Amino acid sequence: MQRRFWSLALIGVIVGVNTTVALEAAGKKTTTNKQATVDKPSAASVAGEVDRLLRSELEASKIDIAPRCSDEDFLRRVSFDITGRPPLPQQVTLFGLNPDGNKRAAVIDQLLASSEFGRNWGNYYRDVIFMNATNQQLRGGQSVFEEWIAEQLNANKPWDEIVTTLLTATGDIRENGATALFLAHQSQPAEVAAEACRIFLGIQIQCANCHDHPSDVWKRQQFHELAAYFPRTALRPVLEDGMQRSFEVVSVNFDNRRGGGGPEQIRENPERLMAFMDKNRDGKLSKEEAQNSPGGQFARIFELLLQNGDSDKDGMLSVAEMKKLPDPPMQRRGSSEYFMPDLKDPSSRGTQVNPKFFVDESKPATELPDLERRAAAAKAFTNPENPWFARAIINRLWHEMLGEGFYMPVDDLGPTRTARFPEVLDELSKGFIANKYDVKWLVKTIALTDTYQRAVRSKSVSAPELPFASQTPTHLRADQLFNALVTILGLDDRGPGMGGGMMAGPFAAARSPRNQFHNIFSHDPSTPQEDIIGNVQQALFMMNTPQFRGAVSATGNNRLGQIVRKYNDDQDAIAEVYLLALSREPSDQEIKVCQTYLKDTGNRTEAYEDILWSLLNSSEFLAKR
Repeated sequence: MQRRFWSLALIGVIVGVNTTVALEAAGKKTTTNKQATVDKPSAASVAGEVDRLLRSELEASKIDIAPRCSDEDFLRRVSFDITGRPPLPQQVTLFGLNPDGNKRAAVIDQLLASSEFGRNWGNYYRDVIFMNATNQQLRGGQSVFEEWIAEQLNANKPWDEIVTTLLTATGDIRENGATALFLAHQSQPAEVAAEACRIFLGIQIQCANCHDHPSDVWKRQQFHELAAYFPRTALRPVLEDGMQRSFEVVSVNFDNRRGGGGPEQIRENPERLMAFMDKNRDGKLSKEEAQNSPGGQFARIFELLLQNGDSDKDGMLSVAEMKKLPDPPMQRRGSSEYFMPDLKDPSSRGTQVNPKFFVDESKPATELPDLERRAAAAKAFTNPENPWFARAIINRLWHEMLGEGFYMPVDDLGPTRTARFPEVLDELSKGFIANKYDVKWLVKTIALTDTYQRAVRSKSVSAPELPFASQTPTHLRADQLFNALVTILGLDDRGPGMGGGMMAGPFAAARSPRNQFHNIFSHDPSTPQEDIIGNVQQALFMMNTPQFRGAVSATGNNRLGQIVRKYNDDQDAIAEVYLLALSREPSDQEIKVCQTYLKDTGNRTEAYEDILWSLLNSSEFLAKR
């Protein structure tokens, strides 16, 4: 890893890091005259058409459609889906008593106005990006991304603008959360290209990395042409007072006409470095001369260069010694151009490939610097004529809110795949594009549908039916589950001090109770619901963590203790405990079981602690219903 860093830093010394490219091109929105003239359909009108299309096909298939869910189930469901938090007991009660026929639409608007909307969906995309990180140790920087994406979503920035910013970001990862994609995948062109395609287009083109896609139309050449948009970006360590404090995403631009290039060109032409750095003209570079390099870049890696190239051990580097420097790992990283590996000769440089977008075969100019080249990639990704950009996020949000997507797996779309209810997906896509990629509009549209508001019911395993005739229970994500525990038990979500030290700042947040919980309970949001299962580690964590066990107490001043002291009538107390934990009233049978347990236990406080604890470990608590 260190040798990779010194090679990148050396490149910066020789040819300079061009960070002055105007960002206006990166932020430009792609529109068409056709799009500009389309009226913006309302969320309610599109929701109504979605329901009509779905109902027509379900009825034609003679599939029984589930009725509307209860007010209690709807409020809990929509609260988790929009804000990532359960409603409070009094909110459930008041919502049920409200006679307004438009109350569901009203509460959707209220939840969308909450700052927790951005936090919830920001956490979703944090997991989408970082759960598949190339280097899991770099996930410590994800807290800055959480803050950034939450701000974008709460400000209702258009989705195409957010994606453009993610694809064109530079800067210190402690300061710019938009660098997340490049941080998670260490600015490796093939990894960034594959994940950007999977996340933002829903297409698994990475299968064409080594050979033509075995089950799709994509060719190996097309994959590497996509990766060719990203070779001029590097992840570089940030050193402060001799210590590594962070990383930064930088643009590494070379002028091939002047002989600049990657480590192989530097080794072939060290005279250029010597002419620039050798102040006393003795034909050698010393530590003192290295310390006078612009920005101190060369000084930071001089010792490593000596270890690898100082053959006569005189503490200096000559032209001859630099010509014998070994190839650093990942030698193509930071290269001006992208080279498709030669599978028959992996040690060779490979074949140079220029950027071309596989969907519409658009190509940027070959001499563009990094930011303009990445801006061209963002433009191709977010083009309204690209059929996969809008469909990818629609499929993801629909899957997250209803438990099933139009395409499954949720990140495997493409021309050889068949969508379920394609007319519905087309209707949502047209409305989303016409509304300028408004994410809040999309969430509202889904939540307003009768399809989303249907009751849960069991489904046949032996004879699978068309989806969306009923709601599918979905597992709470780790952050949603932690939010529920914080709300119910009053847990302390504060992390340790964010003082100095190695990798302080965003990396210190990884030690917080929330992130410790997240590490154990998290799952990739792209995973189908049926593949998400609990494990022994999660059960032991809940049972043995003093923070949780101590919070389930009926003797303190917490929520449970207040309920036990306030209600002498056990039927009322049981109802409050159910409202607190499950956001619903208990059934008559549940009340009877709890009353029997209270009588058999003989200790009222312990019995209520056991009742609450059993509810918190139930499948109903762990899922949206």
